[in-house]
Amino acid sequence: MLLAIDAGNSTINVGLFGEEKKLLFLASLETDRRKTRDQFCVDLMNLFALYHYELKDVRGAILCSVVPALDAVLEGALTRLLGRKPVVVGPGAVTGLNMRVTLEYQVGADIIADAVGALEKFQPPIIVIDMGTATTINVISKSGVYEGGLFLPGVDVALESMSYRAALLPDISLRPPKGLIGKDSEECMLSGIVYGNAAMLDGLIERIREMFQGDEVSVVATGRNAPLIVRYCRHLSAHDPNLLMEGLWHIYQKNR
Repeated sequence: MLLAIDAGNSTINVGLFGEEKKLLFLASLETDRRKTRDQFCVDLMNLFALYHYELKDVRGAILCSVVPALDAVLEGALTRLLGRKPVVVGPGAVTGLNMRVTLEYQVGADIIADAVGALEKFQPPIIVIDMGTATTINVISKSGVYEGGLFLPGVDVALESMSYRAALLPDISLRPPKGLIGKDSEECMLSGIVYGNAAMLDGLIERIREMFQGDEVSVVATGRNAPLIVRYCRHLSAHDPNLLMEGLWHIYQKNR
């Protein structure tokens, strides 16, 4: 079995793969920069107990992190639990992804994993949209080269910012709006955030497609906020919740 960990700014996603790339479970932990190596060891042990799997059956691990403060802590936790160091997505790791960017080391490990996963499942050119703490839109050319992308405030970040900066607006949780036109402050906020993000993505997808001069462009969304936003989009229907994890699986195979 392969243990794959994606450490993001809000959550740490933990996936366990069995034979033939079968995802046995996908769980999430809160990203807490104060936790120690031993605390993460306990968290992972508890997840394995919860899903009824044994750590001793894990033959390898791969770590993808965009939280530098946790890189060494998580790597140490995995090494202690498994008795071997994980593959770390970053400088020195073989990804098979060609990149046409100014500074390759600035491309996040999560973006690399998303791109690798997308190339294994979709025909390029590809637009990959990951909706997490930030919404990232990444473009892969017809030749399979990562060309760069756009970074936008995530859905949760935008909603929290609106509540924080506007004194009369309530602090609410994200959910589907009742309709396009809200009838009270809460519904107006939800409608603006959800329909606004969907319309923004539709507009950007149209503009990126124009760059490919008529080529058929694959578009896929992933990330924890994708299920909500995708349903309101007109030019985005493909949702793959396991895209990043499957990308990590493929990167691990290249580095075995």
